[in-house]
Amino acid sequence: LKVHGLTPAIIREALDKTYTARCYILDEVMLKAIPEVRPELSKYAPKMLSTKIDTDKIGGVIGKGGKVIQQIQTDCNCTVNVEEDGTVTILSTDLNDANRALQIIETIAKDPEIGAIYKGKVTRLMTFGAFVEIAPGKEGLVHVSKLDLQRVERVEDVVAVGDTIAVMVTEIDEQGRINLSRKDAIIKMEGLNPDDYAAAPAAPRREGGFRRDRNNRRDH
Repeated sequence: LKVHGLTPAIIREALDKTYTARCYILDEVMLKAIPEVRPELSKYAPKMLSTKIDTDKIGGVIGKGGKVIQQIQTDCNCTVNVEEDGTVTILSTDLNDANRALQIIETIAKDPEIGAIYKGKVTRLMTFGAFVEIAPGKEGLVHVSKLDLQRVERVEDVVAVGDTIAVMVTEIDEQGRINLSRKDAIIKMEGLNPDDYAAAPAAPRREGGFRRDRNNRRDH
């Protein structure tokens, strides 16, 4: 490209002026506004997390007709992309939402580990305990004796269908059935001595109803 009348002196002068302007913007404007690197991104900036799962677990994360992945995106207010090689990318404006989605995906993609603690939703109440879903398609039983630090007379005294509670995986039998314990999860999370709760007395019933106030439970 040739421009008649554009001499080396004019080009040199233009470059000098742009350099001076650039330095002014960096030193006088941007440096005063952001004097140092921020320890974390702005809460309004998009957040991205990624993980890699076994390719044979992709179907479980996506679900039939995309049901599972759509539910994760709705519940966690995020966008989830799954590649054919098992790479999973999570995009969200809220880091907590992204981390919740990551935890759900990793729980689906990995077999439950004995001793691990999960956040799960109570799906059914029985006289002998409560069933809790720790991930889509993965449900375990919390026996009534493992629902609380104190002895529980009635399951509904402690939990209700739809509650989200912390549970620990205590056993997986030969048929793949999962036994869970809210009691052991509380002991571990709060750093309590298990021996102090080996034979705890029954919890007193509240007047006006049997269930405990869910807002005061230790799971939150």
